[in-house]
Amino acid sequence: MTKPRKGQSPPVLGRNEFHLQFHRSFIDPTYQAVKHEISAIEQIAWENYINGHKAPFTKNAGPEFVDPDYQLSEEWSATRASLIAAELKQKDPSTQSRVLLICGSARNDGSCAGEISKTFRLIQIAAQTLKERDIEVDILDLSLLTSDYDKHIYPCKACASTAMPLCHWPCSCYPNYGQRQTNDWMAEIYEKWVSAHAVIIMTPVYWYQTPSVLKLMIDRLVCADGGNPDPTSTSGKNAEKAKALELAGWSYPKHLAGRAYGLVVHGDVAGIEGVRRGLSDWLDWMGLIDAGVLSRLDRYIGYYESYAQSHDALDADTAMQEEVRNVASAVAHAVHDIRAGTLSVPDAGLVRPRPK
Repeated sequence: MTKPRKGQSPPVLGRNEFHLQFHRSFIDPTYQAVKHEISAIEQIAWENYINGHKAPFTKNAGPEFVDPDYQLSEEWSATRASLIAAELKQKDPSTQSRVLLICGSARNDGSCAGEISKTFRLIQIAAQTLKERDIEVDILDLSLLTSDYDKHIYPCKACASTAMPLCHWPCSCYPNYGQRQTNDWMAEIYEKWVSAHAVIIMTPVYWYQTPSVLKLMIDRLVCADGGNPDPTSTSGKNAEKAKALELAGWSYPKHLAGRAYGLVVHGDVAGIEGVRRGLSDWLDWMGLIDAGVLSRLDRYIGYYESYAQSHDALDADTAMQEEVRNVASAVAHAVHDIRAGTLSVPDAGLVRPRPK
């Protein structure tokens, strides 16, 4: 048996350290009027933290799981149920085709930036094109992480690197009430991906990479590629059990495979091709199907021009606007062919000798 390696995690906070950390959220003088109430809440939070109180509401998993008596989080169970329902609807040939448009920019006019992103404008162009083709559009604007109150995508904890079966589908790492890691947006985002017949990601380049808001979502989608749909099989987060399961043979199920995708990557100086290739490689790995050469776009907007005039540069770049329409149109064609069973995927019947 391969034993988990230990020795990196720091010790838990002491009571005084916890007090200082907890009160950093309440230093505004307006909280002084309720300082006694905050202290009472702090004591409860301390007890939850020190006792590792992750899930306040649990229930028996039930007969469909390996361990029917395991206490599953009711929140996780609700997310799982929503994904099952979404998958059934997505596969129903009588339903309207649906495309998820993802805005990967962190900028919007409700945050310090004070202006909408060019990415959001490109999303609107694609949305109009898809709607003209009678396709239902769902928009996921990741910039809301910078402007909405208490909205979070928490970082991936890399459970998959310990053993793939330790990474649950959907992710069971959050919420964690004892760590005050709540209001995790991914529960809704998983459903958006499952519900879609295709996904179009549009993103700017930040320092040769995707913006952090987009990368947070990407990392948390690792559970969609090989994730374990039965947390009871690992007794929650039991690393030894997960290692044993993987070593016994794991199928690495691709929970989002078969959907189409398109990409629009834009920048102003450098990095667009690298980001576009990275995103394509990731989506290919997950089993999504590109919608052709014209569905994968990288372009500069206002190359080496001022940031202040970048929206003006987009206004003038009618060719790029048309190219974005082409991305949406190509994805629309792919969705039609996938649902009709006529899309040619030459390697569809091949078996990977390296399933990971």
